[in-house]
Amino acid sequence: MEERSLSSRIVSEPGGEGLSCAEARESARAVLADLKPSAAGVDDVLTVVTEMISNATRHAGGATAFQITARPGTVTVEVSDRSLAPPHIQPWAPGVPGGFGWRLVNQLATATAVHVHQDGKTVTATIPAT
Repeated sequence: MEERSLSSRIVSEPGGEGLSCAEARESARAVLADLKPSAAGVDDVLTVVTEMISNATRHAGGATAFQITARPGTVTVEVSDRSLAPPHIQPWAPGVPGGFGWRLVNQLATATAVHVHQDGKTVTATIPAT
């Protein structure tokens, strides 16, 4: 059986505000449509996409690039930003709004990684999409 891989990449304009969650979700939906994962798999991927782009916007000056690669059973999401600081899980504070995005990404993903480079960092999450 041939393994298909579908990918989409969006790069923001230099000096711009970065990519929006809506742009990234639209790109993710287009890639996922061809692989036809379950509704739960799509929801998990879109949640991870939203949290990663939102975190880049709130904490790192905006997403500079977004890439999604889908293969049967897995989806890899990569978000680049201008910050060198890696994401970290916030202490649990139920009465405080926010602060749970990276925790959620790590709960939904089977693997996460952070690669720091000259222009900032790239955060990668691999999600099951069955």
